[in-house]
Amino acid sequence: MANSPSQTSVPTPSRILIVADVVVPALYHEFDARLFGEIDLLLSCGDLPPEYLSFLTHAFGVPLYYIRGNHDIRYDSKPPQGCRDIHGQIVQLGSMRLLGFSGSRWYNGGPNQYTEGEMRQLIWRLRPRLWWKKGVDVVLTHAPPRYIHDAEDLCHRGFKSFRQLIDWYQPAYFLHGHIHTHFDNQDQRIAQVGRTRVVNCFGYYLLEVE
Repeated sequence: MANSPSQTSVPTPSRILIVADVVVPALYHEFDARLFGEIDLLLSCGDLPPEYLSFLTHAFGVPLYYIRGNHDIRYDSKPPQGCRDIHGQIVQLGSMRLLGFSGSRWYNGGPNQYTEGEMRQLIWRLRPRLWWKKGVDVVLTHAPPRYIHDAEDLCHRGFKSFRQLIDWYQPAYFLHGHIHTHFDNQDQRIAQVGRTRVVNCFGYYLLEVE
């Protein structure tokens, strides 16, 4: 992960809790911080009530960065308090470069939906910054890349442009939600694409950064 003297005052997160798609009782109404240990950073892959995100950043006392899912229609009128939307942005956290993209594939014209061409253009506009930053370490999205963890119905198809982003920049982690799957073990969440670990963060996923 890239670093510079100007970033030494900002610690690089090593334990990141990612949430997506469903409210987990152990992280809300039945919250017990001891179950999760020390957390350095919170990330949200979307489709969650804004109150949930506000609660999490307050309960853990660490920053929470989020992108919006296709069902996050309340965020304009009631955004999560104390949290930051990073759609279309690159955020530097110590030596970690974090990039976010909201939304799903277009399927009925609702909010936070993008055609393949629209998402490709959004990524293309970021290429000068990605060049300046010498790439990216973590990509946070709602939808998955095409043909990785996705489905064939229009709503749940992934973006081909996300797969191109992985091929071009080989981030260490590509974190997404949107695909509701219950896992027997944590390894089932993960697909390895070159040097990139693609993780379905449905519910929650605790990432120990290597």
